[in-house]
Amino acid sequence: MNNHSYISQQDITEEDLYDLADLFKAFSDTTRVKLLYALMDGELCVAELTEKTGASQSAVSHQLKGLKQMDLIRCRKEGKQVIYRLADDHVHTILQMGMEHVKE
Repeated sequence: MNNHSYISQQDITEEDLYDLADLFKAFSDTTRVKLLYALMDGELCVAELTEKTGASQSAVSHQLKGLKQMDLIRCRKEGKQVIYRLADDHVHTILQMGMEHVKE
């Protein structure tokens, strides 16, 4: 077996399974994945995310709202600007492991 922690089947509820499915749905949109990947390097504002992803500002703003609701990103205000970052190391790890799997 690998060295990843394992959660026993008996400790997993039906709600946990729905939440996990919702988490993976968040990664089913290329624009969302591009935004998350851009944020792996650190905090960025909407203009920087628009530039890095090539998506329109409205598309970026729309997807950021969803990612925030899914608790995958966090934001803070800096004057009039809103600065975004990944919510935690788990999001970074999911993206990194997913890319490693794709590149195998």
